[in-house]
Amino acid sequence: MRSNLVIGTGALGLSTAEALLRQGADVTILERGSVGRESSWAGGGILSPLCPWDYPEEVNRLALRGMAMFGAVAEMLHQTTGIDPEYLRCGMQVLPPVDVKSAVQWCATHGVRAEESDGGLLLPDVAQARNPRLLQALRARVEQLGGRIVEQCEVKQIVAEAGQVAHLATTQGNFSADAYIVTAGAWSKVLLGEHALQIDIKPIRGQMLLFKFDAPPVPHIVLKKDIYLIPRRDGHLLVGSTREDVGFDKSTTDEVRAMLLQRGTELLPALRDKPVVQHWAGLRPGSPGNIPTIGRHPHLPNLYVNSGHFRYGVTMSPACVEVLLNTMNGTPQPFDVSPYLWH
Repeated sequence: MRSNLVIGTGALGLSTAEALLRQGADVTILERGSVGRESSWAGGGILSPLCPWDYPEEVNRLALRGMAMFGAVAEMLHQTTGIDPEYLRCGMQVLPPVDVKSAVQWCATHGVRAEESDGGLLLPDVAQARNPRLLQALRARVEQLGGRIVEQCEVKQIVAEAGQVAHLATTQGNFSADAYIVTAGAWSKVLLGEHALQIDIKPIRGQMLLFKFDAPPVPHIVLKKDIYLIPRRDGHLLVGSTREDVGFDKSTTDEVRAMLLQRGTELLPALRDKPVVQHWAGLRPGSPGNIPTIGRHPHLPNLYVNSGHFRYGVTMSPACVEVLLNTMNGTPQPFDVSPYLWH
């Protein structure tokens, strides 16, 4: 049985571990903090690029495949763990300004349903998941399958000898395995150190506000420019988000709080009377063009990466795990994966 060390317990790390465990592999996951408390937890769980027609094909290829697979993944997690990730096909209303003609054309070409409405577009099949519940379910599933999770275990160095990784030096001693998989999100490049090569991943902060209504105040996700409202089934409503290049700083700011309140209230005047339940920030693994790196290290054949998904790690996770496992197993890919290779 091949042993695997996965570094990082976000959606990508836990999903990668779950898939390896289902294949009968031995898996240990190392986490520098607590399970699933970084970017995956902080995100809103919109299972689609915000305006997919504005993104490169390399992003949409993974996103669309992930979106198509997600319902079955959520159902499996709910059935096996009893934890409901709250997968919900609620649709997304894209408000003006939007180039409706080119957006409709893109949707038709890519098999995405779109309906013109109020000068904008409704994408009725866009779904959401509730990230914290999704991560709880993934963790429970990994543990159910016999995966070992080591928290508060920071990897200090990836030690290579004789052309491959020999072990990981961590704050809890050395760990070794047959294969090493880096799914450390915004920390991936720093963690890889001299082995990062051309990988260009850096933290991009996003801030969110949370409100609570008695019932969902809007039927769909609502998007206007770069601000969105996400209605949860229980009446919670998320307002996000920002893209801030501020390094590894997860603090929240009064300026962003005020901006999100103002822009959110423009979209939904009822927010004016509601207190902010919570305000938080997360660090996305920013990468050029939102294009992740998935694959084997060019010089260290037992080192792999699945990182740099920027805003769409949760959305892409089923597809990215499929691509990575095909790479590890030497099985055919569902499409051309050359744009994601490690150089």
